[in-house]
Amino acid sequence: MAATPADPADAVLVDPKDLPVFCPNTAMPLWSSHPRVFLDIVPTGEVSCPYCGTRYRLAGGARPGGH
Repeated sequence: MAATPADPADAVLVDPKDLPVFCPNTAMPLWSSHPRVFLDIVPTGEVSCPYCGTRYRLAGGARPGGH
């Protein structure tokens, strides 16, 4: 996974092989951590973290029928 985007219009691009998606991701600095949450990105292809608002986008879009 890529680092948190500086611009809120951007999203962290997630490769399907990196599922499941969790936040904070491994590229985030330790000082900005919050409790780890797993995010269900598969149905819509995009999801935001409820703690920090980081947006994640699944490469290739939504995956009908799960992953």
